[in-house]
Formats: sequence, C-alpha cells, structure tokens
Amino acid sequence: MSTQPTQSSRRSRGGQGNRRGGNRGGNRAGQARRRDNEGIIPVLAKAVREVEQAVQKGQGLSHRSRYQAIALLARKERLRVRADDQVSEQQRDTELKRLDGVATILAQCAAREPGLFSLLDENAEIGEATRHRMAEMLEAAGQAAEAVAVEEPAADGDAAAPRHERKATPPSVIAARLANPFLVPDFSQAAPRVHGTLVGWELIGPLLNSFEQPVPGAPACMDLPEPRPILLPPGVELMEHQARLLSAIAGGHRTVLLADEPGLGKTAQSLLAAEAAEAYPLLCVVPNVVKTNWAREAATWVPGRSVSVVHGDGNDVDGFADIIIVNYEVLDRHVNWIGEHGFRGMVVDEAHYIKNRKSQRSQYVVEISERIRRRVARPLLMALTGTPLINDIEDFRAIWHFLGWIEERKPGQALMAALEETHLTPADHPFYPAARQAVIDMGIVRRRKVDVAADIPARRVADLPVELEGAEGRSIQKAERELAMRLVGRYDAAIETRRSSPVAIASAEGSDGIDHDLVRRVAEREVAEGSDNTTGENVFAMVRRIGRAKATLAADYTAQLAHSTGKVVFFAKHLDVMDAAGEVFDKREIRYTQIRGDQSATARTKAIDDFVGDPDVKVIVCSLTAAGVGINLQVASNVVLAELSWTDAEQTQAIDRVHRIGQTEPVTAWRILAAQTIDTRIAELIDSKAGLAARALDGAEETETATVDIQVETLVSILTDALRGR
Repeated sequence: MSTQPTQSSRRSRGGQGNRRGGNRGGNRAGQARRRDNEGIIPVLAKAVREVEQAVQKGQGLSHRSRYQAIALLARKERLRVRADDQVSEQQRDTELKRLDGVATILAQCAAREPGLFSLLDENAEIGEATRHRMAEMLEAAGQAAEAVAVEEPAADGDAAAPRHERKATPPSVIAARLANPFLVPDFSQAAPRVHGTLVGWELIGPLLNSFEQPVPGAPACMDLPEPRPILLPPGVELMEHQARLLSAIAGGHRTVLLADEPGLGKTAQSLLAAEAAEAYPLLCVVPNVVKTNWAREAATWVPGRSVSVVHGDGNDVDGFADIIIVNYEVLDRHVNWIGEHGFRGMVVDEAHYIKNRKSQRSQYVVEISERIRRRVARPLLMALTGTPLINDIEDFRAIWHFLGWIEERKPGQALMAALEETHLTPADHPFYPAARQAVIDMGIVRRRKVDVAADIPARRVADLPVELEGAEGRSIQKAERELAMRLVGRYDAAIETRRSSPVAIASAEGSDGIDHDLVRRVAEREVAEGSDNTTGENVFAMVRRIGRAKATLAADYTAQLAHSTGKVVFFAKHLDVMDAAGEVFDKREIRYTQIRGDQSATARTKAIDDFVGDPDVKVIVCSLTAAGVGINLQVASNVVLAELSWTDAEQTQAIDRVHRIGQTEPVTAWRILAAQTIDTRIAELIDSKAGLAARALDGAEETETATVDIQVETLVSILTDALRGR
C-alpha cells in the first residue's frame, strides 16, 4: 500500500499549514482556552460554585460528600501541578491560582456552615459517597476511574489491613469451645414494649441536640442508690461514689457510660461491677498502653478471677479465663472468635477511642457488642472515659451504639420506650430536656472530683514563661512576623478584590476599621490549606518548632524541681523533645525513665515500676499520646508540660495521671510557655474555653472550641493584632 499523500490531501494540509502560519497568535489563545476548559480544574470550579449556592441557601450539609470530594481532588491536583515538569512556570502559576480560588470558596463555605469544616482535615474519613463523587468528577474530567483510589488513612491508629487477612483463633479458645460447645442464649428478660408513637420522627439528631444545648445546671448523672455492703479483697477500700454505682449494678442496671473525671477509679468500678453482675466471662477492650495495668488492677480488685491478656495473635491466651483483656490495635484479628466466645460482659476503656464511627476499631467494638447482645438479653456493657466528648457532640454516637442505646439511625428499643413515655415529640420544646434525661437514665454516670473526692488535694496550673534566645529564637520570631504579613497580604487582597468587583459586596467593618468576618475567613483558609501552604511556615510547624526550642529550658526546670521537691513527671508531644530532655538529665546525672509510644509493654511496665518504686529515679519522661491515659503516677506531685496540647482535654488527662485517688499532696502542673510567641496566645485560648463534656454533661454554660477552632482563633488573633498595629 502506498504511503504517499494524495494531491487533495496535500492541498488540505497545506491549507491548514497556511492557516496556522497566518493566525498563530489566535491559535495559541485557542489552545490556552482549550487547556483552561480541560482537565479536573474546571470540573472542580463548577462543582464548588454549586456547593457554594447550596450553602447560601442553608443546604450545605446535604452536600457533605461533594464538598469533601472537591477538597480531596483539589489537594491532589495541587500536588500534581507542582510536580509536573512538562508545563511552563506561567502555566503552573495559572493553574495554582485557579486551585487557590477553589480553596477560597471551600473555606468561605465552611465559614458559613461550620459542619463542613472537619471535612477539610487531612485525616477526615473518606466514605463511599465521597469516593463516588470523586469518581463522577474524574469521569467528567476525562480521567481514569482508577485514579479515585485514594488511600484512606487508618483512623485513630486503627490497623488498615482487611479483616480477612488478619484472622486469629488462639488454640486455647478452640479448646474452651470444644469443652462447652452448647452456649445457651439467655433471653430470660423481655425487652420493653414499643408502641410506635414516634415512628416517622428523626430522633438521633434531637437526642444529640438535647446534650449540645442543655438547660444550665441540668443533671449529668443517673440516680444512684445508697451504697450497700460489698465483700472486698483485703487491703482495698471503696469511696462512696464507687459504691453507689456498684449498688445500681447489683440492683439490675446493666449498661453504663462511666464518665467520671479522670482519677476517680473507673477501672476498679468496672471490675467490681462485673463481679456484682456475675458477668463472666468478661471482655475488656483497652488501649495497648494500659493493657498490663488492667491485668494488675484485676489481680488487686478481683483476685479470685483468672485473667488472660491477648498479645498479637493470642497464641498464649487462656480461653477458660474469667477476664480476657485485648487491646484495640489487635482487635481486628480476634473479632470473629470473640463474638462467639460467650462473653456476658464487655468493658471498653478510654471509650472516646471509638468516637470515629467509620473507623475499624469502632466498627469492631460495636459488632462485638451486637453479637453479645444477640446471645445475652441484658449483658453488662460499660464504656469508660473521663473525656467522652473531644471535638463534637457526635462523639456520643458510637458509644451509645456500643451500649445498645441507639442503632445506626434510630434509638434502640429500651430508649425508644423511654422516649415514648414522655408523650412528647421533637416538635415539642419540653421534649429535649425529657429526652436528655431519658438518655442519662439509660446509664450515664458522671461525677467530678470537686463533688465526690474532696479529700483529694487541690491542683493548679502554673504558667512559666521562658525566653527563646539565640538563632532559634530569632528564627521563630521572624517566622511569626512572616506569618502575620502573609495573613495581612491575603486580607488586603480580599479587600482590593471587593473594591474592584463590579458587583457590590457587603462589608462588615467594625469601629476599628477591620472587617472581622473577613479576618476569620482568611484564618480559616490558612488552616484549611495546612501543609499545602508553601509560602511560609504554617501554625502547626511553628508550634512544633517552639516545642523543640523549649525542650532544654523545660528539662532544666524539671531538674531543679527534682532536686528540690522530689519526683517529677515530664510530658511532651514529640519524641525529639523527649530525647532532648533526656540529654539534659544525663548531663545533670539525674536518673530518669521514659514512657514512649515506640516501646514494648514490658519496657513500659518496668519504666512505671522504676519511677514509682525506686527512690533514685527522680523523673519520668512521658509522651502525651502514650502516657496521657490509664496510668497512676501519684507518687509525684509536680508535672511539667513542655509542649502545649491543642485541647484542654489532653492537658487535663496528663495532669490527672498525678491528680487522682491516692494523691496526698497538692498537685502543680508547670506549663512552659515561650514568651512573646504564639505559645502564649494558644494557652490563653485553651484556658478561655470550658470542656465540651462540661457543657453537655455537667450543664455548664461555657462554650467549647474544637481543636481546629483553637488554630483558627490563634490566627484570628495574630491577624487582628497585625491590622491594628499598622
């Protein structure tokens, strides 16, 4: 076959060539226009405008999956554009500016509808609806469908491996099953009757709202009976608040959200509750860092019961044990046999770990609970947490689901019956306090130290300002100035855009000439961009730098305390800060031990034992994450907080490792703050906000700020001060 072009084809191509030569500039413009209208960016731009319109109409929450899909794809496209070496700098800048426009609208939408803001977090859940939306947008952009396969991070440290790849059935469990092959289901107690008067009403939202906006002073704890005599092992005693809960269990109550403040002996109450309810075998699901401590506590409070701890695949587990302790991190391997083992009770420690309903750990815990409840009419189910709410009232849902109070979209049978007894509906204002009380009566038990443990000495948080000197201090101050200038630049650019816009845009300038609504939107955009920001250090990186810069100063002060007052607990968030502190103690010849997230359970137990039992060990260096829950360090009365937390709850949990039952000395937490930096701003913001649990459970009137809100408020403060000072 000839490959020579025909005369007509040559004429055609020649004509095309002549047209290209004669209108080259117009053709380039056409190519640019085509490029602007191709790819994912125009799809995102159209979608974000539609979401913006929905938010303006008050319908933003119905577009959550679409909103998140836009944010994820915009973030992914930003990374692609930056790494693309096949485009010119001008093209790259143009595309990044278009993506900035998408990000700005996302931030503005979140400012109007705060419920969308959590979706911008890089660790936010990626549900099936979001993945479907992403696939639709990619298809509209002409991109491969497989590009939607975004790797979802393991929520809260959950194992990401699919369950079918990680099964384990310990040999002793098989032996126990063979020894008792017929586990007879217990349906001896009939469930309460539901009449259906609330059928058709959406009830989960109103139930949560009843806690989010309670009447000030509303009770936070179910009525508990007077203590009754209970046989205790030698050498231990119960406080009255503990004995009251056990009386309720002995009287037949079987589901409890035990939300006592940290340090009031929740572990002991749950172990003795199992004894009072005869809820054996008992399953205890706990964080890995407190697994060994739970075994010790069981030996102290119920010494007549056998205890077995699950490690790894559980080959050493005693399937005949009365109490089996398993940590969240390996629960996925054991969920199958646990669900069939015949447990009559289940305790979930640090239950706020399951607040993410989509995480594996939460799903496994709820699944096990449901399987137990299918076999036992009224098993003992206890959720233990001193901080039941961290960021959102939604944190309640997984805990309530575990306890059987609610199902996925409606109340459980017992709670529904209680709601029907109110003879009210969500259309009636009195429904909300009545619904709140109905939930509390299901088994919320919340006591504060100030009310039930007056004999525990007082505690205080003392701020210790330190000056950051030298090159590091100057570098941090420079970075803060650059951050302030960047925020001011964004604010000014927005003001200029508003002035030049052909459409009148309302301004909300205050008496000081500052548009505070715009200030907040600028701050929210900065937080939303997070690690994507390449124009300077963001607030997260700066706070970490400050923590490293304070490490030596905090360790020096800890050494002084150790010499003058005795044992000291040193808390930090990051391992490099802990390492720097260790170097200081080594130089000062101060013996210390550590609790870190990267150590074995044996090493952790030895570290605690050395600090508690060896008078020569003066300091224990603790990770806020690994040691902030579930351990008793009341041998010390001084705590040094070398790095700030983003929430008051995390700070309080750390202090309560020392300020708890058994403490005989007043407790002082020394918070090391870098003077004249954002450290002090963050500390003031945290202190100005009461805990969400205090508002939802204790009826306090103060408001709570979530983690991301503290970051936004910090930037609002920086920008406002910069605008006032120019």
